[in-house]
Amino acid sequence: MSYNGQPVPTTYVPVARAKVSDGKSVRVTVPASTTIIAETFVLLSGFFGVAKQNVTTAAGQTADVIIDIEQAEYETNQIVTTQAFTVSTLVYWDDTAKKITETATGNRLVGRVTAAKDANNVIWLLLGPQI
Repeated sequence: MSYNGQPVPTTYVPVARAKVSDGKSVRVTVPASTTIIAETFVLLSGFFGVAKQNVTTAAGQTADVIIDIEQAEYETNQIVTTQAFTVSTLVYWDDTAKKITETATGNRLVGRVTAAKDANNVIWLLLGPQI
């Protein structure tokens, strides 16, 4: 900001921009005839993350949901249980089955396993960046 007596001439131009969020979550639209369960992984509007509330839409109706997209470590049992899920395995989202899989073909890369599948079919994964 300029002031009287400033040694270098400057022009102060106020810009009407403001930070909206830290980018750790986004509000997305839930399509018609869809049920979203809180604390489950979802892929909506091109964003992959954890839904923060339950939402059910009827035919011809849409709604908004907040999903957590923070690049962090998550625990889940929302996986294809017949696969190994060893540490450092790249994992993908199968949007048809609504599960995390080791199968790359036709699926979106979402992260990497940080704790292998246990006896309860639970893994930890590091969520990758949204691209």
